[in-house]
Amino acid sequence: MYIFYAIIAAFFSGLTTIFSKYGLNNTNSNVVTAIRTIIIFIFSFIIFLIFKNSFHELNLNNSLFLILSGITTALLWLFYFKALSLSDISKVTPVDKTSVILTLILSFIFFNEKITIYKIFSIIFLILGTYLMVKKTHKVKNNNWFIYALLTAVFTSISTILAKLGLKDINFYLANLFRTFIVLIITWIYIYLKKEYKDIKDISLKNYIFILLSGISTTLSWIFYFIALKEGDASIVFPIEKLSAVFAIIGSVIFLKERLNYKNVIGFIFIIISVIILAIFK
Repeated sequence: MYIFYAIIAAFFSGLTTIFSKYGLNNTNSNVVTAIRTIIIFIFSFIIFLIFKNSFHELNLNNSLFLILSGITTALLWLFYFKALSLSDISKVTPVDKTSVILTLILSFIFFNEKITIYKIFSIIFLILGTYLMVKKTHKVKNNNWFIYALLTAVFTSISTILAKLGLKDINFYLANLFRTFIVLIITWIYIYLKKEYKDIKDISLKNYIFILLSGISTTLSWIFYFIALKEGDASIVFPIEKLSAVFAIIGSVIFLKERLNYKNVIGFIFIIISVIILAIFK
């Protein structure tokens, strides 16, 4: 079942990217990130109350790992939405999903999860697919998006490992709420120090609607992801969740009219193959 939960998490994560791209239109990406975090925290708290959980499961050990996971999550969000504000979803998302490579390595180091021949083949297809997806078809004035996307991949991987460590002997609804609270604090401290909170007044009602939808889909994605991560291996759950790239790219073509050339399409197929390999030959 944890594979099914990981796929559901990927679907909502893909929706998050589409909604966020709309919400970022003519707005400060850092401010959008901070506002989204409030929405995610509210819905996470509601879900926490619905399932009648308590805070008693928190101890020093899992709290430390969840705090570190929250910090790295805040960083990856800031970088990811900055990248999205500078480039297309079909370019940013594949680079972000290369985080699976580092995650497989870290899973082997921290959890003794095996690196099989199938996982190696999956990585090869993922690298080839990402290369073809981001390959230039025209001159680009600013490549900063690639740096931000790459930093997103690094912090995504680290955050996943820390979350896996923090999930030990703790309810995933509580873990999600606690980590979200840390992300909330970090993102708002960041925009306060940069005095970007002043840009809140420039956000339109339409932007707020998509930010709200983005926050809801993120909450659902995180819940299913935590369930899958607690029940399954990080080296399998994490790559399968990267199907979100597939959902996001399909959505970007349909709703945002982003164009893919034949090399991009081949790269897209390679990314799908990489995930299928992990799902079937886990």
